[in-house]
Amino acid sequence: MIKQADLPDVIPVFPLPGALLLPRARLPLHIFEPRYLQMLEDTLKTPQRLIGMVQPRDVPGGAEKRLHAIGCAGRLTGFSETEDGRYMITLSGISRFRVLSEVQGFTPYRRCTVDWSDFTRDLGPTESDCGFRRDAFLELLGRYFAAMELSTDWGSLREAEEELLINSLSMLCPFDPEDKQALLEAPSLETRRETLVTLIEFALRGGNGEEVMQ
Repeated sequence: MIKQADLPDVIPVFPLPGALLLPRARLPLHIFEPRYLQMLEDTLKTPQRLIGMVQPRDVPGGAEKRLHAIGCAGRLTGFSETEDGRYMITLSGISRFRVLSEVQGFTPYRRCTVDWSDFTRDLGPTESDCGFRRDAFLELLGRYFAAMELSTDWGSLREAEEELLINSLSMLCPFDPEDKQALLEAPSLETRRETLVTLIEFALRGGNGEEVMQ
């Protein structure tokens, strides 16, 4: 298990709108741009093999894309090459971090100086949610999936541990990038579940307070 003292002060970051990685969850990625192929090659040479997932945000009045203050680092745990030189990788979520500053120059990809100290619980054991009511949650989720024309393995959802269920749905549901950021920044599994429920209920109302007809 990685300890906070082992986490580096500077990490490469992959700004990707709508892509959410959470601690102890897994995120598959398709890498093909030259700068990120270089990032991948450099990451494989490091002992921790960490890549930070951070959502970009628009700057009013400019074309520049800045980074959100909070991201999540994943350890490169899966790696395969396609015949045409692209890569399929898997990141396993380790810990969230706070972006302190961007490191200028030296690499074609972005790197940041980061602080891990606000997220010590990310390196701990699996979280539980004492307020979680699975039957009510799955009933709400069923209405949402029907409205969005999504399918899933309901048997697996009924059997999944609370953290795996809530985090997986947070990552996979088609929410806007800012909503994904809110799920990332939730301080506990309980608050993430509450945020997730709020987003699902908002989507079922069509974003305007009216229930979507099915």
